[in-house]
Amino acid sequence: MTTAAYQGEPGSNSATAAAALYPGAEGMPCTSFEQALDAVTLGTADIAVIPVDNSAAGRVADVHHLLPESGLFIVAEYFLAIRFDLMGVPGATLEEVECVRSHVHALGQCRKVVREGGWRTLVSDDTAGAAREVAELGDPRHAALAPPAAARLYGLDVLRSEVEDDPDNTTRFVVLSREAALPPYTGEPTMTSLFFCVRNIPSALYKALGGFASSGVNLTKIESYQLGAGLNPSRFYVEIEGHPDEERVALALHELRFFSSEVRILGVYPAHPHRLAH
Repeated sequence: MTTAAYQGEPGSNSATAAAALYPGAEGMPCTSFEQALDAVTLGTADIAVIPVDNSAAGRVADVHHLLPESGLFIVAEYFLAIRFDLMGVPGATLEEVECVRSHVHALGQCRKVVREGGWRTLVSDDTAGAAREVAELGDPRHAALAPPAAARLYGLDVLRSEVEDDPDNTTRFVVLSREAALPPYTGEPTMTSLFFCVRNIPSALYKALGGFASSGVNLTKIESYQLGAGLNPSRFYVEIEGHPDEERVALALHELRFFSSEVRILGVYPAHPHRLAH
């Protein structure tokens, strides 16, 4: 049986994504992203299902700093529609609520309902964990913003459903494994994720990325990270549409390597159908 590690508690969005990707897999809740990645590295889990960015709240900051050092490889991606319910202890009413608990990203994705209620907020480590905390408190003044599954799991009443600000709210997850999965190039839509460090020369980034433009390769993401202190060159995380065995992608990567001190492919994986619909 596949063991899927994820950050958060049962009932969280990460747990939902893991179950959707690997039905019947054994879930391994972890307290942090680092612990989930370590579980795969140490062999106690087969894969880790990790959120990388959200359409409303942006990137999940910690993750991109951990990926280069994990030694793991991206083998799949998954887009999950995010739904949040406001939930409280059995018998609670909206009028009684004074404080709302949730993960910082969830609070950021449900600002309107919190502002309308005039409630103070408390940050929890996880959305489902916030629901558990409310259930344990047993206080109708406390509510949680959490996925619908958390209300069923912890015996809470839904006070208001689907309270996310954006009805198209979506989180993208990646699946990480100890072994790289390099699918053969078949012409099907494919994504490639990689890290690179540019050489410390003028216009290095411009020149390094020029090959993607001249070869007609679409960059869907580029993010920079400083390595250490001082004037060290930045590390860049890039996602592109295409397979390294495609001629146009191979040409772009060749030019990238010429102007970079390090290039590391983190994963080659099928593009999720969500991309093709948008």
